[in-house]
Amino acid sequence: MSRVKTLQSLFKRYRRPGDIVFAWVVLVFSVFLLSQLFEQTAYQSRGKLVAQPRFWPAISLIAMTGFAGFHLLGSALSERLSGRWGEVWHWVKSVEYAGWFIAYAAAVPYAGYLPTTVLFAVLLCLRVGYRSAKMIGAAIASSFVVVLLFKTLLRVNLPAGRIYEALPDGLRQIMLTYF
Repeated sequence: MSRVKTLQSLFKRYRRPGDIVFAWVVLVFSVFLLSQLFEQTAYQSRGKLVAQPRFWPAISLIAMTGFAGFHLLGSALSERLSGRWGEVWHWVKSVEYAGWFIAYAAAVPYAGYLPTTVLFAVLLCLRVGYRSAKMIGAAIASSFVVVLLFKTLLRVNLPAGRIYEALPDGLRQIMLTYF
């Protein structure tokens, strides 16, 4: 077996099926950011070039756009891989959990930290396929532990739920302070 490697074998890279879609997305995003450079940064008439507020963002965005262009060129000139849209769909599915987090953060000021945490833990438990009473109980128990840890032990200030206003005075104060 020969130990001599060609340049092509040295620079061969593993490609994913969605590589060209990723290359296009990054290129479009970097061109958009580059187009916003003059609106989002300032130029000062005094001072050195490297001290300008626009200089380093411009360098980084020009480099990002250039490397994104090279990535797209490399992807376009490579052989076509099957399964591109399956790979892209996998990326889109992962964004679902960001949506869950945004919904959770939006619900906390209305329903309160404890009820929202319990509700979303159970919903996510069901979403990922754990439907046994044991797993749902574990989700509820871990929710209580998280809430007690953050709100009671660490004293993290979180918005009180508007739902707590409907509770009797004594219980309302306990829920506002500890849950």
